[in-house]
Amino acid sequence: MTDVTQTLPATGSQTAEPPTAHVIATYHIETSLELERAAEVLAGEQSTGTFVRVARESDDVRARFAAQVESLEELPLTGSSPLPGAVGDPATRKRARLKLRFPLDNFGPSLPNLQAAVAGNLFEIKELAAIKLVDLELPQAFADRYRGPAFGVEGTRRLMSRPSGAMIGTIVKPSIGLSPEQLAELVGELAEAGIDFIKDDELQGNGPSAPLAERVRAVMPVLERHADRTGGKPMYAFNITDDIGMLEANHDLVVEAGGTCVMACINMIGLAGVEFLRQHSVVPIHGHRAMFGGISRSDQLGFSFRAWQKLARLSGVDHLHTNGISNKFYESDAEVLDSIAAVREPLLDQRPIVPVLSSGQWAGLAHATYTATGTTDLLVLAGGGIHGHPDGSAAGVAAMRDAWASAERGESVETALASSAPFRRATEVFGAPRA
Repeated sequence: MTDVTQTLPATGSQTAEPPTAHVIATYHIETSLELERAAEVLAGEQSTGTFVRVARESDDVRARFAAQVESLEELPLTGSSPLPGAVGDPATRKRARLKLRFPLDNFGPSLPNLQAAVAGNLFEIKELAAIKLVDLELPQAFADRYRGPAFGVEGTRRLMSRPSGAMIGTIVKPSIGLSPEQLAELVGELAEAGIDFIKDDELQGNGPSAPLAERVRAVMPVLERHADRTGGKPMYAFNITDDIGMLEANHDLVVEAGGTCVMACINMIGLAGVEFLRQHSVVPIHGHRAMFGGISRSDQLGFSFRAWQKLARLSGVDHLHTNGISNKFYESDAEVLDSIAAVREPLLDQRPIVPVLSSGQWAGLAHATYTATGTTDLLVLAGGGIHGHPDGSAAGVAAMRDAWASAERGESVETALASSAPFRRATEVFGAPRA
């Protein structure tokens, strides 16, 4: 690896003072151009420049508003093919980690306008054979404007009456197809089993077969009766994803019935939609990342989770899906653990939020997950891992609870299996646990 340059102004005067407030965006790029030239093209296109110098792009304008190259470090190539339309000889392609400094004056503390600068047309620049936004450093001005999560870890634990230990949850399965009455029966079984959290699947919105209003009317009396008997009410995240004009009404429908959580698919309503909901919501917002793979799966294009999660947190989600280890999707354990760590890192002065582990999770992953993360400030969701238990959903909850409690006590997987019949039975379906 070669450090190409430490402070190379992409445009504007080299003697200009850096702005007092700025955003630093970090990218992984590939190009057949000289790295310095590619960085200059990117910085110019995303601030004051275009494909040719224009009359009113004065030195003063460039000095004040042009993006500047903070650093440029050559990296090994990944071996991926160049993006469609990339110019230049692929044999001369190079890869680099590029940091650009954007003056806050260019867009102000506005998440939609920030995205236009750091993740707008740049994905289409033909001089780049790959471009991925991998991190963002944001000034305090964004926290001053965006209130971020209202509940986070502490508020979520309080509402679900789970002051310590892993928060155990599930997704309604089958995802679609249960009548409101069948859903209510399942919720009652899960509540009796000691579940902390239940959520609609992201596929279950407000369709005619099980409308939101009917699901709320069926589920909430079951949870309220459980609360009257036990003093604790599991949190149910109703999926209120819809057109922005419907979010307030959907939220109010849930809250007026006694609900303690709403779920929104972040990429479907957009960051501005999440922030709109945050301004109105009086319960935690469960942030689902559906469609995230479309902007992240390629190592050549889009956003990394580490960059994207900062925008979601500022928008106001209290819970955010990170995926889990040994998952059924494309992410490696290392990527998942980095996502969990990213969500748990401080972001300006905002509340810590809850990482949500999902996708192929079951009791046999508890010990490995706890060892790798070192925390129980996690919401662990098992859909099939609970509902697919050979003795039913209640036994699936018991297996999850037993395994996580054992992991937190520092016991071995073997000790956990010896002491928990539900955990042992789970292995008959899901295989050997991970140590």
